[in-house]
Amino acid sequence: MDNILKEIKKLESSPKVIKNLFNENEIKEFLKLYHDLPITVHNKKQNVIKKRWLKGFNENLEKIFCERLEKEIGSFKMDNLKDENGKDILGLIQESYAPIGLHVDGGFELKNQIYKQTLIPLSSVGSTVIFKNRYYEGSTNFTQDPIELGKKDLKYGQNKRSNVHLKIYGDKPFDKNIHQEYLQHENINNLKGLEVELIYKWEVGSMLIFDRTHLHCSSSVIKGKKIGIATFTKK
Repeated sequence: MDNILKEIKKLESSPKVIKNLFNENEIKEFLKLYHDLPITVHNKKQNVIKKRWLKGFNENLEKIFCERLEKEIGSFKMDNLKDENGKDILGLIQESYAPIGLHVDGGFELKNQIYKQTLIPLSSVGSTVIFKNRYYEGSTNFTQDPIELGKKDLKYGQNKRSNVHLKIYGDKPFDKNIHQEYLQHENINNLKGLEVELIYKWEVGSMLIFDRTHLHCSSSVIKGKKIGIATFTKK
């Protein structure tokens, strides 16, 4: 594990946004992919629809995506979960009207050398907040909610819940102005010790690339429906 951690840290870098990476027709193809894929989760209470980008569903888009990502980050492997039929899941597409809470997408196999993750906006509604703080213990939702913290019987591919972040990043109060403008959906005490590195305002055609060890969340600035694709890589 120590060697894997050293390799993960060696390849860490600042988040970056690649503008105008996908043209209008390619975005239309991504949106068609989204509409054609089967629904995985439809939470009517939260008004969220989640779909899994299944390998082989649109091979042309897979080729475009992988070639362009390789130009930006070098060689990589997709860190794929599998669906009920054993098919690889290339990424997750989510349609929502509400922000996603504080978490890290560190994967579910700690023996893997996790690498970069990407976000491709399919709508201009939404923004993502990346924190300087990092975490190396797998995919985790960070919360103070005792009900969430009590969830132990998690399904395959679900993040564990933890409040350990409140003990490892110090006691510095979170910036009140940033909280007021971007993070009203989060209890400010749940952000203690965190510092913002980047606030990415979604632009259709662009792609956000950042290390999978970064804590991050949606911003609370959402005016309407947002749709985005998240993918995860390893070495």
